[in-house]
Amino acid sequence: MSQAHVTLESSTEAPFYHRIGRISGIAFGVGTQVLFLWTVIYLFLFLRYGGWHEYSTMGGSATWWIDGLLATLFVVPHSILLAPTTSKWLRQWMPSGLLGCLHCTTSCISLLALFHYWGTSKLEMWHATGSLEILMLVGFYGSWVALFYSLYWTGFGYQTGITQWWYWFRQTPPPKRAFVTEGPFRYMRHPVYMSFLGLIWFTPVMTLDHAILTTIWTVYIYIGSYFKDRRLLRFIGEPYYQYGKRIAGLPFIGFGSLRYFR
Repeated sequence: MSQAHVTLESSTEAPFYHRIGRISGIAFGVGTQVLFLWTVIYLFLFLRYGGWHEYSTMGGSATWWIDGLLATLFVVPHSILLAPTTSKWLRQWMPSGLLGCLHCTTSCISLLALFHYWGTSKLEMWHATGSLEILMLVGFYGSWVALFYSLYWTGFGYQTGITQWWYWFRQTPPPKRAFVTEGPFRYMRHPVYMSFLGLIWFTPVMTLDHAILTTIWTVYIYIGSYFKDRRLLRFIGEPYYQYGKRIAGLPFIGFGSLRYFR
């Protein structure tokens, strides 16, 4: 085969594989947004009303440890994908504009698996009634409002990957992400985490399985806030350090990773 023929064959294959990659990336981005919407609906139903399988139908009371594994299943890949070293490695295999969609898809799949296999318990830690139940529900629904409000300020599209994907789709470089200190960020460094704590703590009925979920995810949020601060200090630098000296991670918490910077 002549050199000219090899060159011509390579030049015709490159556009073909480029088109396949573009089509796959577009489908991946659109599919991620549909999956995210579906997962949010199920997350609301799950946190409000609990799972769909009782322990007695899943092999007995020992099934509580499966719930612990499922709660951790969301935490582990979520944390690994957020690590800068992981992102750097993934950029060797896929466009950086699709990393946000990959992160969102992984989180959604792990949550959907949790919803599907989660076992519920009849053992109650507390069961609020009357005015206390109303206050719990106000806190729960208010936490959803606070969550979306916080995501609006931090950039909702960055959470679902649609912002990064859109610039990849347009084949234009994304702008530098803004350092936000307005809105809820005037009062805490991690309002999204604060809102999520409300989602898992404000429940009129705290069953054993819900307590397992709440405990594991509360510990994750506490530890995750430390690593998030480290990432933001790395990417933003001195402005974020000065911000952290004035604003605590969460209000009224003066210890550990959520305290003021020193």
